[in-house]
Amino acid sequence: MMTMDDTPPLHATPQAGMTSPTDLTGAQIAEQAEAIGHRLRDVRAEIGQVILGQDRVVELALTSILAGGHALLVGAPGLGKTLLVTTLGHVLGMDARRVQFTPDLMPSDILGSEILDEDESGRRSFRFVAGPVFCQLLMADEINRASPRTQSALLQAMQEREVAIAGANHQLPRPFHVLATQNPIEQEGTYPLPEAQLDRFMMQVMLDFPTAEAERAMLLATTGTTTATARPVMTATDVIQAQALVRALPVGAQVVDAIVRLVRAARPETTDDPTVREAVAWGPGPRAAQALMLATRARALLDGRLSPGMEDVRALAQPILAHRMALSFTARAENMRLPALIDTLVGRIG
Repeated sequence: MMTMDDTPPLHATPQAGMTSPTDLTGAQIAEQAEAIGHRLRDVRAEIGQVILGQDRVVELALTSILAGGHALLVGAPGLGKTLLVTTLGHVLGMDARRVQFTPDLMPSDILGSEILDEDESGRRSFRFVAGPVFCQLLMADEINRASPRTQSALLQAMQEREVAIAGANHQLPRPFHVLATQNPIEQEGTYPLPEAQLDRFMMQVMLDFPTAEAERAMLLATTGTTTATARPVMTATDVIQAQALVRALPVGAQVVDAIVRLVRAARPETTDDPTVREAVAWGPGPRAAQALMLATRARALLDGRLSPGMEDVRALAQPILAHRMALSFTARAENMRLPALIDTLVGRIG
């Protein structure tokens, strides 16, 4: 049974179309969190039947969606990135689509375009034909293979939740989330995302190879006469309600202070650490703190807790900060590694 935290709640502004967190009492928050927590446990169980050996990745992808953000999945081919997005869409009851990014892909191929249409009377008019971005869960496969022009069109849609075609704004469905993938092995013919655009992703999720036990279970489960399938557990409306509840969860002052201290300690301009001042070229902005605040709440709800704790900050520091920081040339030449530096900073916040 979930219990309310003794610390006073701190609320964020709700997104458009969501129930205002201030409309919920503490008892109502606990009741809704209990109900949604059971559904989320079923969601993880269903996904676990299909996605084997990637529990951490599944947790982070669900956390990102519950927090209302987008995620960048980075991993070698064959680790189940496409299957993960398809399974997430099915289990969460969201309309999921996939776009394979290529160098010749144009913005209109993703967003849609206006075509000249002619009715039976011969009258001609322009009609908007929506592109694949008009879905609830979009997999942008190998996003770094598209040209910067196409990348920026998608990232603008991610931020604004709408697209502008021929002077008219078209709202994207709710909820709307992008899970983009990158192959870290092959970089020939790619267009790396600029740092400012990487910041639009709430998390960068690194996919590692599965353990020997998980890989053995994967072989047995996927090479036989039957294939495991997942059943729908939630609907898109349920996801929207869960996202509103995430913003209503109470956050203790200790967690808030830890997030602020961690983000400021990672910036060369605001840190007290001489190593950060010398080794970090640029650090995380305020959006990183906002992402940590929401993601810790989402992870707590996913884990069956009513309010986040320090363990959530520690667990989410790497995926939220790593793509929002960069080491200087000198630090990289001295073989310094950004994950190790982030771990050191996390260890100092308590």
